[in-house]
Amino acid sequence: MKIETKCIQEGYKPKNGEPRVLPIYQSTTFKYDSSDYMGKLFDLEADGFFYTRLANPTVDCVEKKIASLEGGVGAMLTSSGQAATLIAVMTIAKAGDHIIYSSTVYGGTFNLLGVTLMKFGLDVTFVDPDLELEELQKYVRPETKAVLGETIANPALNVLDIEKFAKLAHNNELPLIVDNTFATPVLCRPIEFGADIVTHSTSKYMDGHAVSLGGVIVDSGNFIWDGNKNFPDFNTPDESYHGKAYARDFGKSAFIIKARAQIMRDLGSTPSPMNAFLLNLGLETLHLRMPRHSSNALKVAQYLEKNDNVSWINYPGLPSSKYKKLVDKYLPYGASGVISFGVKGGREACTKFLDSLKLAAIVTHVADARTCALHPASTTHRQLTDEQLIEGGISPDLVRLSVGIENVDDIIADLDQALKNI
Repeated sequence: MKIETKCIQEGYKPKNGEPRVLPIYQSTTFKYDSSDYMGKLFDLEADGFFYTRLANPTVDCVEKKIASLEGGVGAMLTSSGQAATLIAVMTIAKAGDHIIYSSTVYGGTFNLLGVTLMKFGLDVTFVDPDLELEELQKYVRPETKAVLGETIANPALNVLDIEKFAKLAHNNELPLIVDNTFATPVLCRPIEFGADIVTHSTSKYMDGHAVSLGGVIVDSGNFIWDGNKNFPDFNTPDESYHGKAYARDFGKSAFIIKARAQIMRDLGSTPSPMNAFLLNLGLETLHLRMPRHSSNALKVAQYLEKNDNVSWINYPGLPSSKYKKLVDKYLPYGASGVISFGVKGGREACTKFLDSLKLAAIVTHVADARTCALHPASTTHRQLTDEQLIEGGISPDLVRLSVGIENVDDIIADLDQALKNI
C-alpha cells in the first residue's frame, strides 16, 4: 500500500462484526484463564496484553501503523517526545558512555542530554551537522554508543544529511537515531537513507490538533546488535528480565523489545489509550495535511523574503536556502511547515510583532493545524546562554513561525499587518 492508504488502513484491522473504528481499551489490566499463559506473556513467549504500562490494544494498533509508515519492524509509543528520546538513548547507553548529537537540536532535547543525562554520567558531544565526514569522525570515542540528529532541526531548520550521519555511525558499528518530527514519514522516511532508529514527538504534526501529548520510537530492524562488541547489554543475559539476551532471542526486534521490556517497564513513560486513540485520528489525515503545510509555508517564506522588516529568513524549501540540495534529496514532497526569520529591531521588535498578530497565536507549541508563532530565545530556549543559542542556530531576533493549513492569503495578511505595526 502507498503511504496515503497506510495512514488510514494500517494498524487496526477489524474482523467480522467488530467495531469499524479503533476502540479505546481504557483498562489498566487484562484477564486470563491460566497462570501458565500469563507467565508466558511475562516471558515474552506469547502474544497478548497484561498491563497497560507495557502494552495495550489501542496503543498497539497505533504503534503498528506508525511502524508501517516509517518502514520499521516495530514501534513503541511513549507519553511524550522527550520520553521517546530518553528511552531511545537509555536503551543503548548507560553511565560512562558517550553519544554524538547534532548541535542544532530542539532546546528541550539539548537540556535533557546536555544537562540532565550528564548528571547521570552520560557524556554528550554536540557537533556541527554541516561538518565533513572526516571532521565528524574525530568526535567518535571508544565509549561512543550512538549518533543522533533531527531531519529538520527545531527551530534552526538545518536539514540533516542523513546518509552522511549514517556513514559516520555505521563506519564505527554504531546506530543512527533520527528525530523525524518535523518531516513525518509523509515527507521523509529516514530508514530508507540509513537511519536505524526513528523518533517523533507525536504531539506535533502526527497528532495535528494539539490535543494529546505523545512520542514514538520506531525500530528499523536493520542494525546488527548480535555479536557487536559495542553493546554487551544486547548480547548477555538480562537477569532483570528472565535472562533474556535481546540480540540472541529477538533478532531484528532486539532494540524495540529491550526498550519496552527493560526501560519502559522501569520508567513507566506510558501513553494513555485515549491519547493513542486521538493520535490515530490525526494520523488518518497526515497525508493530506503535510503537503498543505509545506505549500503554505513556501508561499509565506517567499513573502517574508521580500519584506523590508525582515532581516533574514530560513526555510529549507526556498531556492535560496543553503539546504536546497538536501531538501531535493530527502524532502522532495515538501519541506514541512515551520519557518525561522529575523525581525529588524531585535528582541523589542520581535515582541511588538508577536503582540500584533491576530490570526496566528503565540503558543509554546508548533506543528499543528493552526498557524502559531514563538520567540524561542525568551521561551523554549531561555535556559541557554547566548553562546549556546548561537551554537544551536538561534539568534535573539529569531521568530519561529509554524504555518497552518488555513487559507494562505489570510496567513500572509496577518503577518503583513503585524510587521507594519513594528
